[in-house]
Amino acid sequence: MELLINNDKIKIPDEIGNVSVLLEHFQLDKHIVIVEVNGVILDKTNHRDTRLSDGDKIEIVHFVGGG
Repeated sequence: MELLINNDKIKIPDEIGNVSVLLEHFQLDKHIVIVEVNGVILDKTNHRDTRLSDGDKIEIVHFVGGG
């Protein structure tokens, strides 16, 4: 499956079927993130229920601490 993630076309395995698994794939599941799928910002409680399809546009923002 091919997704547009943060404006980059990225091929991911077809078994990554939802946002929660996508975040695990990119090792972001333990981080505080904001996820937008096709223009809709998701509540974290909806990550597991939000299915991904070929061509979806995903924006992922994660926070980095520092000084």
